[in-house]
Amino acid sequence: MSFEVEGKLIKKYDTENKTGTFQAREFVIEVMSGNYPQFVKFQLVQDRCALLDPFEEGEEMKVHFDLRGREWQGKYFTNLNAWRLEKASAHAASAPPPAETGDGSFPSAVDEPSSAADDDLPF
Repeated sequence: MSFEVEGKLIKKYDTENKTGTFQAREFVIEVMSGNYPQFVKFQLVQDRCALLDPFEEGEEMKVHFDLRGREWQGKYFTNLNAWRLEKASAHAASAPPPAETGDGSFPSAVDEPSSAADDDLPF
């Protein structure tokens, strides 16, 4: 299963050598979900550990990951296994500039006349 999510890099950990032939690196991003931030920890393994090097804490990023689960001695574990990291898309965070009216000025909501028919307020 492949997923992607965007968020702010909160914490990046050093690469750990788990065995003589296996290494892993973890990092945490903050994802806004509803009204509350979620802090989600991901794991990079083997040669992918270096993918995190160009990113700084506080930077927006997109994480592509797989959901992995396994059983060990009657206990179940879940990992979010990251396999690709990207800089977050800049266009998603910025709103488009207002359009010019033709005379060099920009439209304003104050300049627009309102009629009683458009006003649906109860007072």
